[in-house]
Amino acid sequence: MAELEIRNLHVKIEDKQILKGLDLDVEKGRVHALMGPNGSGKSTLANVIMGHPAYEVTEGTITFKGEDITEAAPEERSQAGLFMAFQYPVAIPGVSVSKYLRMIINSHREARGEDQIKIKDFARVAQEAMELANIPKDFSSRYLNDGFSGGEKKRMELLQLALLRPELAVLDETDSGLDIDALRTVAEGVNKFAGPDMGVLIITHYQRILSMVRPDQVSIMFEGRIVKDGGPELVGILEEKGYGWIREEVGAAA
Repeated sequence: MAELEIRNLHVKIEDKQILKGLDLDVEKGRVHALMGPNGSGKSTLANVIMGHPAYEVTEGTITFKGEDITEAAPEERSQAGLFMAFQYPVAIPGVSVSKYLRMIINSHREARGEDQIKIKDFARVAQEAMELANIPKDFSSRYLNDGFSGGEKKRMELLQLALLRPELAVLDETDSGLDIDALRTVAEGVNKFAGPDMGVLIITHYQRILSMVRPDQVSIMFEGRIVKDGGPELVGILEEKGYGWIREEVGAAA
């Protein structure tokens, strides 16, 4: 059984149907790339996996570690071991990075019936995570994403990965808008944390991050469904041919 199983997923927002019978398996401890042209529903899928309330699941199921989480609240999914790095992380002026991270840790501890983390213990854990993610020390005193560059926002996501160590991380177009140095930082972080204890679903429509983070499996999404699965060779085919051949294949099969 895959760690994340999605079956026959239909999703709409307001009156628009976006996902139209999507099936997807993400295996434990593997890097799975989800590619597709703009408008194919990739970010919708990421948000639905994490339980965004704006999206309505009209049919199908989402199962994580054998448990049906289709109706679970976002915080329940996070506490179960799911994590999402957003394409456009939100700035929260007045809330320091340190305060935000401690709040996340305490939320997870409360769900496990544990006491809040002590200040000195949090300082040690946060420092270790910052070193792992190669984050400057002054990050902890800054307001969350307030005035951060695109690269700094992605570093912030890596810091949360290092601190929480989720079982499955969903990275929604985390390469969007990054220069080559920031992209390399993100790729190094993914390569560092991905492994037997953490699977990764990378959602992107570019090849460039996948030249630095080699996926074990690649799925191609088109018009709200997964239309092709394969290995890393699919990335090279897309780089060479674009998405036109996918449209032709889907049209021919219709």
